[in-house]
Amino acid sequence: MPGVGVASDRGGACEASGAMLDLTPDTVLGAGGLLSRVMPHYEPRPGQLAMAQAVLDAITDDGILLCEAATGTGKTLAYLVPALLSGRRVVIATGTRTLQDQIMEHDLPLLERAFGQPLPVACMKGLSNYLCLRRYHELSPQSPSLPEASRHQLGLVDAWLDGTESGDRAELSELPEDSALWSQLQSGSEIRIGPRCVHHAACFVTQMRQQAVKAQVVVVNHHLFFADLALRGPHGAAAIPDYDAVIFDEAHMVEDVATDFFGVALSSTRLSTLARDARRALSAAGLAAGLEPLVARLERAAEAFFTAVPRSAAEGGARMPLPPGAFEGRLREPGFALDDALEGLGAGCDNRAGDSEAVAQIGRRVAQIRKDLARLSEPVRGDKGATPVAWTMARGHGASVGASPIEVGAILREELFERGLGVVLTSATLRAEGRFDYLRSRLGIEAEHGAVEQVSESPFDYERQAALYLPPLPDPRAQGYLARAAAEIEALCTLTGGGALILCTSLRVMNELERRLQPRLGLPVYAQGQAPNAKLLARFRKQGDAVLLATASFFQGVDVPGRALRLLVIDKLPFDVPTDPLVAARCRAVEQAGGRAFKDYLLPSAALTLKQAFGRLIRGRDDRGVVAILDSRLSSKGYGKVLLRSLPPALRCRTMPELEAFWRSQPQADASIHD
Repeated sequence: MPGVGVASDRGGACEASGAMLDLTPDTVLGAGGLLSRVMPHYEPRPGQLAMAQAVLDAITDDGILLCEAATGTGKTLAYLVPALLSGRRVVIATGTRTLQDQIMEHDLPLLERAFGQPLPVACMKGLSNYLCLRRYHELSPQSPSLPEASRHQLGLVDAWLDGTESGDRAELSELPEDSALWSQLQSGSEIRIGPRCVHHAACFVTQMRQQAVKAQVVVVNHHLFFADLALRGPHGAAAIPDYDAVIFDEAHMVEDVATDFFGVALSSTRLSTLARDARRALSAAGLAAGLEPLVARLERAAEAFFTAVPRSAAEGGARMPLPPGAFEGRLREPGFALDDALEGLGAGCDNRAGDSEAVAQIGRRVAQIRKDLARLSEPVRGDKGATPVAWTMARGHGASVGASPIEVGAILREELFERGLGVVLTSATLRAEGRFDYLRSRLGIEAEHGAVEQVSESPFDYERQAALYLPPLPDPRAQGYLARAAAEIEALCTLTGGGALILCTSLRVMNELERRLQPRLGLPVYAQGQAPNAKLLARFRKQGDAVLLATASFFQGVDVPGRALRLLVIDKLPFDVPTDPLVAARCRAVEQAGGRAFKDYLLPSAALTLKQAFGRLIRGRDDRGVVAILDSRLSSKGYGKVLLRSLPPALRCRTMPELEAFWRSQPQADASIHD
């Protein structure tokens, strides 16, 4: 990628453009600035300018900034512009790939027009987003194990490969999101061979990393950032080029993602994928006959191990605690047998590594899985003496066993906040009850870190644009609640004419509401699971009057501006499941530290999630709509006031006549109300 930039203390040499260093956030984002010359009807936003200056200060001073920037403040440009102007190498970590794509496909081209030159920005996604040329060439279309649907999809990949420069599957829109074929073609940390691969020079991952080395600003997602952070250590391994500062967008997700990457997990899918790839590599090297028994032995051992793993009866494949001493009891013999099978396959691959680099790479994967299995069977005490929480999870035909750190604050302090980097954490939802205390406690940001706090308020007029409806329904745990909730949703959809997103806190409730509403609404009704999430959202947007029922994954990151989403219903307050082993362990840790688990952990966590869900409704100045929360505890419990204070100041309505009066006053009412 053509680039400009400057010498970077940690990041090495970047090419430079002195003209950019003479600019300020105001000369780009302010009245008469560069953006105003390329955007018709441009309006400077004071909150955006204040945030941009604070971000620039944090980057150049190696400071820490906590910035809650409400929807509509122009948050992305408010950190992207100072990152470019700082002259330092900056990593921008987003919560989702969707936001990565938005930056690269929308915000960056806009800024390039404003600056009048290409900008030194590169994008790095997780390796599974890129096609592996070695695996592509190893996959035979004539393979009897390749289903007919995959053969057809392989033709789509063939045609796409002729024109792609990035190898990013996001370009391949014709390929189904849940394509089984892609799992056989994608790259991955356990799959890459490196410079010894015959496709290394042409490799899409190699090219992606080379572009990142040349760039001043590198856009990644949280998962890749923490995968990189977990790699860094005494051996100097890294996935991302060295950097001077990092900006976390959607920073409310940081704790959960960091927890995943500083823990360990082993799944049945990981082992079945290893067996499949081993067969392919051995066949290509002409070694299948000699080593096939070792692969078959591994498959039998993996099946026996995961059959012995305790299965959760909880809904939706929720995590359940792994009983203490499980690896000394029911998992002892299956665990030993699995390790023996892995050792046998690893030794077989190592002995023939000289015949094929792909076979050698299978041997390295086996070694890593054996290390993970050892970590699971003998969990190491972590920071502050806390042993990681061991858990199991079953979903569909697959199962997992894992161990997660109870707290990541101490890890983040050492690995991130005390490294002398500039660190910016921003999101529309960082504060609970108007304070950053909860975020600070969860991420380990201490007073001595000198973190600066800033709030950029929303430019939206919530009292005019939105109503918060709190109907007098029974407690969600009471008998008969679902029937009343379905009737309330039916009345709301009749009022707005659809355009409704129904967010449910459990799969059971979602399915039951769909069963009740489908025959009664007279509107298109979709439910999560009927198609990949992206396809469901696309149908919902296109339909305009549809009803979409979904669960927790739709509480954040869903962007449906305009009339297609004008009613948001939340069935129940989104408290963390107290029986989840990690949640339970964190509650105990809060209590042991002298705090109160509900007040200091569960309540602020629910407040941030509820605020995120509310944010799905109003995405622009012209949006209008209703948020209905069907949980009477918002009104009947004292903590309901805490949750309500965390929400935007929408007009409060407690009866249907009040809500109807609000809706009839809206410009879109005539097009929505059913006579």
